[in-house]
Amino acid sequence: MEGDMVAKSRFPSSYSVHYSFSQRFGFPARDAYNWSMDYRSDDIERMGERGTRRIRRINDDTLVLTDTFFSDKGGRVSKRRLIRMYPELLTMVNTRLSADGIHSQFIYRFVDEGEGRSRLDFTGAQVFYGEKPTAPKLASLAREMAKEDSAVWVRLAAAMKNDLGARSKGS
Repeated sequence: MEGDMVAKSRFPSSYSVHYSFSQRFGFPARDAYNWSMDYRSDDIERMGERGTRRIRRINDDTLVLTDTFFSDKGGRVSKRRLIRMYPELLTMVNTRLSADGIHSQFIYRFVDEGEGRSRLDFTGAQVFYGEKPTAPKLASLAREMAKEDSAVWVRLAAAMKNDLGARSKGS
């Protein structure tokens, strides 16, 4: 009882918006996973955005990303994330550490589809603070977030095709 009161005073009311999408790749799941987990400072550009990425490696399968995005109107937004990789499962979990969306969590699972093809199954749980909106508004938010995040992965899939396709042709 006392613990519940402390939790409520530290964290105002919140709700999660759950959403998902899949992105297909013309490469085996292991290759797509390895390419995706090879974090680089130019990743923001590969996502079709303007900004910077700072990478702090904790160990081989854990790191902290600090991404700063720049808007056309001169604004900027920073997102700090804990990235936990599970190479044996071809899975990565991204947990938001920055104030905007803190406690949100995103799961990226790479699945083989055979014949050198694979897909990413993305599942997101974005945490918002405040009063929970109506069910139709929640559904609308989920569709919006899925559309926005899947568009990033369409651009990343093109960059992956450039990189991995060039490697396979050069072999």
